[in-house]
Amino acid sequence: MDHPELRQEIVDTARRMNALGINQGTSGNLGVRVEGGLLVTPSGVLYEAMTAEDIVAMDFDGNWSCPAAGRRPTSEWHIHRDVLAGRDDVGAVVHTHAMFCTTLSCLHRDIPPFHYMIAVAGGSDIRCAPYATFGTRELSDNALKALEGRKACLLANHGMLALGDNLQKALALAVEVETLAAQYWRALQIGEPVLLDEAEMARVLEKFKTYGKPEAAADSEGAKAD
Repeated sequence: MDHPELRQEIVDTARRMNALGINQGTSGNLGVRVEGGLLVTPSGVLYEAMTAEDIVAMDFDGNWSCPAAGRRPTSEWHIHRDVLAGRDDVGAVVHTHAMFCTTLSCLHRDIPPFHYMIAVAGGSDIRCAPYATFGTRELSDNALKALEGRKACLLANHGMLALGDNLQKALALAVEVETLAAQYWRALQIGEPVLLDEAEMARVLEKFKTYGKPEAAADSEGAKAD
């Protein structure tokens, strides 16, 4: 079995998604880049029962293998394969059916710049990709378009995606996006939130270029997210 430690990290991260409350049951899935392809979670396996041997290896042509007999790749393997094949800046993909992200996705709503932390996903909004049947190439195509210039998006009537250099960063972004979705949903219960304009979001995005980078701390002018 290749990449045993990374396979175990995928299992641990899948369980962590549910423990954090950003996913339920077997609905989410994960993909991680490896040499010549990717590792993905299997289809329909409870995270509590999943082992490193259940993780499926794929190449970018869609060929796959698994140490555990009878396992198939997640139904959303197209998304994981297409994102990792087309984005050199991405090392891991997290897909969840997080409650507030999914609620907004059922309204086909983007998450606008109601809060400056929207910039954590790479732009001035978090787009909602048009609906397509789960597990289809059409869904992957829609997601790729929504992710242009972004590290996260919603999937209409479905859930959300978050990208990162590695599993830890992708999961952290998924948590942040779900938090933003919850804040936006709550604000909508009172009225339409006041949105930050493009000029302000451009300033925030510029500050985020040095966020979390110690070597730039002295020049960051306080560019941190509290």
